[in-house]
Parts: sequence; structure tokens; C-alpha cells
Amino acid sequence: MENDRKVKITSAELAQLWSQYMNDSGSVCVLTFFLAKVEDPEIKSVIEFALRLSKTHIEKLTVFFNQEDYAVPYGFKVEEDVDLSAPKLYTDSYVLQFIHQMAKIGLTNYSASVGSAVRTDITDYYSECVSETMQLYKVSKDLLLAKGLYVRSPFIPNEKVEFVNKQAFLFDVIGEKRPLIVSEVGNLYANIQRNILGVATLIGFSQVSKDREVTKFFLRGIDIGKKHVKVFGAKLEECNLPVPASLSAEVTTSTSYTFSDKLMMFFTTGLIALSIGYYGTGVAQSPRMDLGVMFNRLSLEVQLYSEDGSNIMINNKWLEQPPMAADRGELGTEKK
Repeated sequence: MENDRKVKITSAELAQLWSQYMNDSGSVCVLTFFLAKVEDPEIKSVIEFALRLSKTHIEKLTVFFNQEDYAVPYGFKVEEDVDLSAPKLYTDSYVLQFIHQMAKIGLTNYSASVGSAVRTDITDYYSECVSETMQLYKVSKDLLLAKGLYVRSPFIPNEKVEFVNKQAFLFDVIGEKRPLIVSEVGNLYANIQRNILGVATLIGFSQVSKDREVTKFFLRGIDIGKKHVKVFGAKLEECNLPVPASLSAEVTTSTSYTFSDKLMMFFTTGLIALSIGYYGTGVAQSPRMDLGVMFNRLSLEVQLYSEDGSNIMINNKWLEQPPMAADRGELGTEKK
């Protein structure tokens, strides 16, 4: 272990550490507000657990940065990016759904971090993060189930073993199409759930944002999210499968300053990036060609939306720059 720590962290390791610091510092702000407003004692314990994890991560990540002589990211601060005296913005049910989705996303990200880690201490750290986040996933899921709030993906009838005997299984784009297979159903359903949560999140953000351009950006995101829910839902309805219900009613009517525009834009652009990745997964796991075309088309729309969000953040000096490789050409020019 001693010799291992003398090896500098790689760019892949640094990328994961930097991104996690930004995400956890933002999570501390949001969860601190949720904790200040929660009324349900059972949901309060889940928020406390999630907040404790994020704060512990920040402490450990700071040690990594200091040991390697890298600048600690500025990230987000409760005292700068949250007004804890603001009225409640989301219901407790929404908060539990939010934490459960973030736990699922965290499991994916931390697993990727383990895969990119080389140094033993960093591998151990991310292995611990996976274990902790798995626990958060379980407690949030179990509470959703206990409260009757968990939305299961559709059940599929038992079928006998069969083999594909027609190319129409893949390429029947025009005319009657085969029923959806389970991987296609799973991706459509999960993307509907994520968009439904995203729409509710942006409704709250649009109510409390202060910059007019930022508000317009959130309203545009709401329209995109609702459209994508309809597109995905139509594919499920073709097979007489249920579509999850909206969470828009889980947003209060508060319009008071709650989160900084900088923090809300960070979360929104982060969710956009995740959507692009999940849509890519949808393409890879959907043999039916019309679904691949659909995911690619919607992904392009989200990418254009993401670019506009990045421009807003750059113009307002809200976009913190990740660690970057040295510009050798510029260094040579400066020397001359």
C-alpha cells in the first residue's frame, strides 16, 4: 500500500474523483434543504443517511486531492447555494423518489469508477461507495414499497422457449411490428420514470429560478421531458402495457428563492448528460430498428438542449472547469 500511494493518480481516476466531488457537494446542498423541510419521520431517516454519505465522501475526496497536490474543486456550498428558510418546494414522496433514483444512478457511476481505478486505495474507496450506495438503494426501495409508492415495471406472461426465424424481428420498420421484448420494455419504462422525475424537478426549479434565461431553459426542458414521456409511452401502449403516472403534483406552489440558479443548472445539465447515456443504452438493447431510430432522434434533441445549457453556465461563469491536460503548444508559444 505504501508503494501504491507513491504512484500518481491517473487521468481516469482524477476524472471520477473530480466529478464525484462536484456531484456530492451539490447533493449536500439539496439534501440539507430536504432535511430541513421533511415531515415524515421515516423519509427523514433516509435523507439523513443520504446526506451523511455525501458529507463523508466530500471529506475523503478532499484528502485525495490534498495528498496529490491537486486543487480541491470549489463545488457548491450550503451557505451560498441554498436558502434553508425558503418554503417547502417538493413533497416528501417526491424526495424519496428522488433519492431512490439518485441511488440507482450512483450505483452505475461508482461501478464505472471501480472499473477505472488502478491504485488500491482508490479501488477500495469506490468499492466502499458501491456498498454504501447499495444500502441507500435498498432502504429507499423498501420504504417506497412499504408506502405503496414504488412503481414496478410491467409484468410479462410466461412463454415457451422460441428462436427467431424472421429478419422482421430486427428490421420491420414499416407496417405491423412484433411485440416488445423484455429489454425494450425495461428501457422504455425506466426512461419514462426518469423523465417523469425530471419534469417534476424542473417544474420546481422553474418556479424558484431568478434569471429569465434560466427559467426559459427549465420550461423548455419540461416540454422536452413531457414529449419524451409521450413518445416512450406510445410504444408501451402499442403492446397494451401501462405507463407510469406523472409526479408533477408532488411540487408545491412555492416561488421563493430556494436554490441558486448555478446549482439548479448544474443538476439539470447533469441529468441531461445521464439521459444521453441511457438513450444510448436503449439503442444498444433494442433490436427493433424503429426503437433505435427513436432513441437516436430523441438523443439528438437532448444534446442540443444540453449545449444551450452549457452556454448559459459559461456566460454566467457557473461552469467549473475540470482538470485538463497541459496545452504544450501554448506553453511553447509562451516560452518564445
